[in-house]
Amino acid sequence: MRLDGKRILISAAAQGIGRASALACAAEGASVVAVDIAGEGLATLAAGNSAIETHRLDVRDRSAIDALAARLGPLDGLFNCAGFVHHGTILDLSEDDWAFSMDLNVTSMYRMTQAFLPAMLERAGETGSVSILNMASMASSIKGFVNRAAYGTTKAAVIGLTKAVAADFVTRGVRCNALCPGTVDTPSLRGRIASAADPVQAEKDFTARQPMGRLATVSDIAPMVVYLLSDESRFVTGQAMLVDGGVTI
Repeated sequence: MRLDGKRILISAAAQGIGRASALACAAEGASVVAVDIAGEGLATLAAGNSAIETHRLDVRDRSAIDALAARLGPLDGLFNCAGFVHHGTILDLSEDDWAFSMDLNVTSMYRMTQAFLPAMLERAGETGSVSILNMASMASSIKGFVNRAAYGTTKAAVIGLTKAVAADFVTRGVRCNALCPGTVDTPSLRGRIASAADPVQAEKDFTARQPMGRLATVSDIAPMVVYLLSDESRFVTGQAMLVDGGVTI
């Protein structure tokens, strides 16, 4: 069991990559704290799985985050997975669009990390290592994509935040890495495809940019999450880890 004895919190755990990661971590022996704003999805996630406890949490609500951090105490791992994909160029971005994307994609990670890190530092003093994982993207400082002005900017900021935390706490047993997936077949992506003027063509376009000729599945991504939260990655920190099907070769 690669995560035996570890307590790991995962945000946006009701669906998609967050949900798959919660199940994968639980299967590897972790005690998983799954949080999301979607209570119904959390209920089905925890059903019949004693290794997963759930809490409804809005990662934009600082007081709720602080209250949960005080209640839970030390964690061995934190996966900041919540995020939103805005579609459009900079000319399509309203002030509200920009503010929402920055708040959910970047500031929420600042809030979560700042709230949980003090107890994680204590835990690292006991065990030697804890891990923070932030959801970034290949659409970031790594590569530009059309109609991803807000998203690419926020995910570039996530990589910057990740490297800053890694550098500040590397000597204190805290590792911090960013996960950078390619295009993943999730409910979020399906929603974007369905809202396109031509959904059939939109799906073809998303698939065409993947050199492997298919969309990633959540099961393609979850193993990297397990690895980065486990002691197997104990010498890995400050990295933007790509799982992109060859897009950035």
